[in-house]
Amino acid sequence: MADPAHDPLHDPLTKAAQAASTELDDDNLQRSISGRLLFFYVLGDVLGSGIYVLIGAVAAAVGGAFWLAFLAGVTVATLTGLAYAELVTKYPQAAGAALYVSKAFRKPFLTFIITICMLSATFAAAGSLATGFSSYFAQVWELPPPLLIAVIFVASLAVVNFIGITESVVANMVMTFVEVAGLAVVVLIGIVYVSRGEADFSVLLQFDTDGSPVFAVVAGVALAFFAMTGFENAANVAEETVDPSRNFPRALIGGMVGAGIIYVVVAMTAALTVPVDTLAESDAALLEVIKADIIPVPVGVMTTIFAIVAMVAITNTTLVALVTQSRILYGMAREDVVPGVFAKVHAARRSPWVALIFSALVVTTLLVVGHTLDAAGIGGSDGVVERLATVTVVFTLFIYALVIVAAFVLRRDERPADTFRAPTVLLVVGVVGNAALLVYVVVDDPTSLLWCAGLLALGLLLYVAERAFGRRGETRPPPGTAARTGDATTEEHR
Repeated sequence: MADPAHDPLHDPLTKAAQAASTELDDDNLQRSISGRLLFFYVLGDVLGSGIYVLIGAVAAAVGGAFWLAFLAGVTVATLTGLAYAELVTKYPQAAGAALYVSKAFRKPFLTFIITICMLSATFAAAGSLATGFSSYFAQVWELPPPLLIAVIFVASLAVVNFIGITESVVANMVMTFVEVAGLAVVVLIGIVYVSRGEADFSVLLQFDTDGSPVFAVVAGVALAFFAMTGFENAANVAEETVDPSRNFPRALIGGMVGAGIIYVVVAMTAALTVPVDTLAESDAALLEVIKADIIPVPVGVMTTIFAIVAMVAITNTTLVALVTQSRILYGMAREDVVPGVFAKVHAARRSPWVALIFSALVVTTLLVVGHTLDAAGIGGSDGVVERLATVTVVFTLFIYALVIVAAFVLRRDERPADTFRAPTVLLVVGVVGNAALLVYVVVDDPTSLLWCAGLLALGLLLYVAERAFGRRGETRPPPGTAARTGDATTEEHR
């Protein structure tokens, strides 16, 4: 048996990450998720909010050929997915990136930084999505200020989490169908438009930029990559997947490729049916496709229905982000990494209510600061959606690159014969792609580092507070109750 003092699996930071993503119980989780269900789980994680929220920003960065940005983003993300597939089949446990980095490098502080990066990425993503939600909400009711709607949206989801509502993987699959239905309407409009012979396909190769088309695409990828995040959450259900060595790689890569195809087709449809300038200037770009009045359905009715579908898609993704935030804080508090108050669970609802409130306050602060800077004309031309999406991408690219490196390092360990092994060449391309995009994003928008530094400083502040004032183990739930206090895991809320 390995010495717990040197075994990365016994590292408190790794255990904290595991607590954040799955129930802390001595019993094994039931393997009940089939390959088909896992495919839709991945598809649902990737699809939805990104394409609904950021397609206009990507079009503004590239031009009519912005579908290439989505294609490039899908490619880099899928190569990263290969590393996750290898690591999950080798270590079919929850915790994802934090577990892999801990096992590969055995550096507790690095594991802590990765966990804080994961937490910070969800904070920024939730802020970007909440702003996107307010844009679609304005299509239904224009009166409330967008910032107010975004804040109420975040607060409402925090209340839902407090109540303890749970969703199974099957429910996630149903939600995925709703999200795909909205995108299917967009594609249908494109098919009708093309069948009329009115489409100008030359627009798909147009680059509205004064510089190199390559840099224009890279700029678009930096935003489009936001739409491809989420697949890594599938690692959290590895212990509940039937025959993970066989089903996980197929479902993960298949779901990502499926989402990528849908993204590219939707992007092409938008470019063909709506002037790129219109897409670029719209806060809810896909609605412009609906408003083009191409299919014989009243535009007003279609606009309202599509706005609701978009809000459902965004709500689903944001709900998962808020669940993840509170559970990461809860798990880290249980392991004395952050103040123990975050491990407090409501007596009746069994929800980590302090962590939920804190998470909602952080996201709200990001929203208020972002909108205040916009109103004051500070921070460049990017809006809140683009700015927070960029911050999410910075954290995500760093995590993805480190996970691929961890995959290489962990090849030193013995593996079962049926473990999936990703092609080395493709992993090399993946880590180079993630690193190159990370460098470009930082160089192109250095202010994003200020936002990243602020979120990391918040995490370090919590860590220092626990070291200085915390009482070891005081707030940790008694043995045998962890599974109940961890009532609503990330997976259950999907």
